[in-house]
Amino acid sequence: MEFAFTDEQQQFRDVIRRFLSQRSPTTEVRRLMATAEGFDPDVWRQLADELALTGVHVPEAYGGAGFGPVELGIAMEEQGRALLCAPFFSSCVLAASAILHAGNDAQKSELLPSIASGHTRAALAVTELNGRWDAAGVTATATRKSDGWSIDGLKSFVIDGASAELLIVVARGLDGPAGHLSFFVVDPRAAGVTRTPLTTIDPTRKQAKIEFRGAKAQLLGNRGEGVAVLERVFAHGAIALANEMVGGAQALLESAVAYANLRVQFGRAIGSFQAIKHRCADMLLDVELAKSTAYYAAQAEADDDPDTLGLASMAKAAAADAYMRAAASTIQIHGGIGFTWDHDTHLWFKRAKSSEVLLGDPNYHRELMLQRLEG
Repeated sequence: MEFAFTDEQQQFRDVIRRFLSQRSPTTEVRRLMATAEGFDPDVWRQLADELALTGVHVPEAYGGAGFGPVELGIAMEEQGRALLCAPFFSSCVLAASAILHAGNDAQKSELLPSIASGHTRAALAVTELNGRWDAAGVTATATRKSDGWSIDGLKSFVIDGASAELLIVVARGLDGPAGHLSFFVVDPRAAGVTRTPLTTIDPTRKQAKIEFRGAKAQLLGNRGEGVAVLERVFAHGAIALANEMVGGAQALLESAVAYANLRVQFGRAIGSFQAIKHRCADMLLDVELAKSTAYYAAQAEADDDPDTLGLASMAKAAAADAYMRAAASTIQIHGGIGFTWDHDTHLWFKRAKSSEVLLGDPNYHRELMLQRLEG
């Protein structure tokens, strides 16, 4: 049996690749990673207005393009390949998914169109100082008030949290069933919200610490349904991130092979040496395996496969391992120049390292995969 992208999906990929090759060269990546915002507003508007990427998987009823996880995976893969600096993953994947799964119809109609159009950049605030990417790690609290809700607590590692115009926050209720989780909408400019940018290993993907002190919030959807929703949101994010990672790994593989065929030692290209051949072959095997798992997980999500949660963890673990090994091997093949700041390989290496632990590291996801698939 053969699995392949349709002609339309391949054309979709080609359009994105051409755009990113022009708008996200490494010179631009280096410029943007040094800025506080971490992205170019003009490029963001083009992604939204010309390519309609910001709403690629949002249903048409809520202002999106109405495509599915496979098309989102293609968009993420090409962004990972080009190392695009933009709040796409934070806003269009994590935050939009949280609203889709947690919100009621009125809230989806109110919030999603502006995210899908790129006019509003949102961020999902779940993880705290404990670094856990699950419901058990949430200690922030939500208290019912006469005019709504208020949030207290500290969130960390919030992707694009410092520049987001809307926050989706997961907090633990103090009333009702013990320890229940819910999703809330918070205006980041409201009183009681303090945002602090974090210095991380990967400056191409900005993160922030956000403190809530009695911040006014609106309940998103129904109370107490946060655990199940969070599981689905993180699985959706893991599949999208896996596709982004295989794009980065593919870019590294191509860079390594090109250099091996170019660099000459002892009168011959280093790619002709057996040790280099074997390393490149191992990279190819890793990348192709990771691609297969990422593509399969995206298709499973599109088909509402009951094993989607387990497959999401499988894809995340495989892609993270492949990306890190590809980054390390590419540096080794490039030799001394590969270790320098002037060489671009370190940009992908840092993204590979940050993505490895984002949403949970490979060991966490392998354990989660076994629990989900056996259950």
